[in-house]
Amino acid sequence: MNTDVFELATEEDQERADNSRLNTWVAIAVALLSTFMAICKVKDDNIVQAMQQAQADKLDHYNFYQARHLREDLATANAEMFRFMAAGADAHTAESLRAASEHSAKVAQEQHDKREELLKQAHEDEARYDALNVHDDQFDLADALASLSIAMLALCSLTHKRWLFALAMLPTAGGVLMGVNGLTGGALHSDWLARLLS
Repeated sequence: MNTDVFELATEEDQERADNSRLNTWVAIAVALLSTFMAICKVKDDNIVQAMQQAQADKLDHYNFYQARHLREDLATANAEMFRFMAAGADAHTAESLRAASEHSAKVAQEQHDKREELLKQAHEDEARYDALNVHDDQFDLADALASLSIAMLALCSLTHKRWLFALAMLPTAGGVLMGVNGLTGGALHSDWLARLLS
């Protein structure tokens, strides 16, 4: 009888020791994952700010583009008006009107050139936004996968199921992979998963 009690106590002690080790591994994994998530969050916040700036720059450039377009149209209309007026004017007035028409045509061309430059800048802003968005998606995926891992690790700690710890390492690995890609500017990106989460 005493041998059975001793064996039972030994098995319980062994189970407690195993559970304690598992909880230690869970705690270490959660601490490391939380730290990694915090680092990724800082970088992601900076990327979001850069995306907002790129979006604001794009809107500014498109607004200036529209203003240049209006100026070009006005200058073109003035050039035409002066040209028509010169056709019916006396020689001295016609010369002044032709000079005004040429000046307005020159202003229209300058506005056209500046407008095209603004359109190019707006497209560059949009490309910069899209490039930053890839990294933002990487951090979003890293955050989602790490959160899933932490939830699974919490369940593992409660149930003491070792297989659950191993299973939790799958989203952990995916989250770390996406986070490292975001931190290093890597190109790894899951379009379908990003679309699903957006």
